[in-house]
Amino acid sequence: MASIPLSPAAADAPFNPAAMPDARKYLIFAVMAFGQFMALIDIQIVAASLNEVQAGLSAGPDEISWVQTAYLMAELVMIPFAAFLAQALSTRWLFAASAGLFTIASMLCGLAWNIESMILFRAAQGFVGGAMIPTVFATGYMLFEGKQRAMIPAILGMVSVLAPTLGPTVGGWITDAMGWRWVFFINVVPGAAVTLAIIALVKIDRPNLPMLRRIDWVHLASMAVFLAGLEFVLEEGPKHEWFSEPSIAIGAWLSFVAFGLFLERSFRSDGPIVKLTPFRKPTFVFACVFNLVIGFGLYASTYLVPIFLGRVQGYNASEIGTTVFVSGIAQLLGVPIAAALSQKVDQRIVITFGLSLFAVGLWMFSFMTPEWGFAALFWPQVVRSFAIMLCIVPSVGLALGNFEGPELRYASGLFNLMRNLGGAIGIALVNTWLGDNLRLHMLRLSEALGRSSEAANEAAAGLAQSIGHYVADPALAAQMASGTLARIIGREALTLAFDDVFRLMAYLFLAALVMVPFCKPPPIGGPAPKDAH
Repeated sequence: MASIPLSPAAADAPFNPAAMPDARKYLIFAVMAFGQFMALIDIQIVAASLNEVQAGLSAGPDEISWVQTAYLMAELVMIPFAAFLAQALSTRWLFAASAGLFTIASMLCGLAWNIESMILFRAAQGFVGGAMIPTVFATGYMLFEGKQRAMIPAILGMVSVLAPTLGPTVGGWITDAMGWRWVFFINVVPGAAVTLAIIALVKIDRPNLPMLRRIDWVHLASMAVFLAGLEFVLEEGPKHEWFSEPSIAIGAWLSFVAFGLFLERSFRSDGPIVKLTPFRKPTFVFACVFNLVIGFGLYASTYLVPIFLGRVQGYNASEIGTTVFVSGIAQLLGVPIAAALSQKVDQRIVITFGLSLFAVGLWMFSFMTPEWGFAALFWPQVVRSFAIMLCIVPSVGLALGNFEGPELRYASGLFNLMRNLGGAIGIALVNTWLGDNLRLHMLRLSEALGRSSEAANEAAAGLAQSIGHYVADPALAAQMASGTLARIIGREALTLAFDDVFRLMAYLFLAALVMVPFCKPPPIGGPAPKDAH
């Protein structure tokens, strides 16, 4: 039987992704969520392998940090740009290009021959992979409506939290088993599979190629300099006493000037690459601030616990991975509960409980001692990791539930950008707080020992006597005793500094509760999308 040709009007009609069969929608969403997971886990997957990468590429200690910094800087630029590209190229071809180029960049990272090539390929990997992160959020809201839509924040929230949490653990295991280059090669097969699956499955909107001729290059360049410069300042500032280093001061000034130009082009350009219109809705503004705070707490606490275990307890990468793995389990357990509550309870109540519980989890960390290991860290990690899902799920609903069509894409990009910025700000601030509080506690402990010099001398003498059983030279034994006592004091001061930082972070989450009453939650499931193009 011959097929009936479509009329011109029918051919030009917009796609309705929500009308697809459920099985196809779930498959598309699963493939895209996996692509997002790949892009997010690669932020931290090299964290436990930096020493091996440094040795393999003969890099200096100042150079190796750029393996992560370059990725983050490039990813930040792409996340808000993805909304424009999704309309110009279509969701199908943008996501396929992002996954395919991410796969190629991953392979090139594994083949890197020196630190300069690695930094270049990591920047490319972060830039092309960054498009997958906001695109899957917007697509999920296009595909589903009604109660099905409530699962989008839960699943993507889990991916957003689980990927950076598991990154160091997975990277450490791969490096121990196969070598650091396989941290990147491991992406090749799944990346190729995601690319082919997207091309075959995703047909939910049409491209608008003429948009590419209207790109405001000044707007794009100003956004790139602003975001990349900001990330550079936040990453490198704590290592170089902030603005006392000329390169940090120059980076901050360039970022500030570029931000002003970015705003000017956002409001006055005929073809802006990022539209700030979602900020007209107060609830979206509050949701973005929530996401900034959530990103701060998520990335900073995920960063601090392994640092504590390594510097205070002396754990290796495998031991750290085993200790923090409980965080991933707790996050998984929180997903169905957060999803169910978001369908039945006012999202403001859910996020209030989530922020409060996260603050409790951070407060539990503030009682750490130098002896804390897996058992002592178990419940603080469980409480914090369970609570994060109760923060992320309602914040996504508050941010994206009232948007449709192209504006949904821009809202998704801006919202996801806030989480990554929160993480960058969080890691920079906790590094600064940690250093400042460490110096403060070292000073206080030194003063306390000065006031109790007799007790300090007795402790040193006791240590020297114990060491004297193994060392014949009394002078050497006394020197070793002094060194041991200094390490004990330093370890205690560092632990107290960690406690202070976790306490400050808990206060930040409690302060965020002030914004909750001002939010206006969307209806459960939100409005059905009328136009996916």
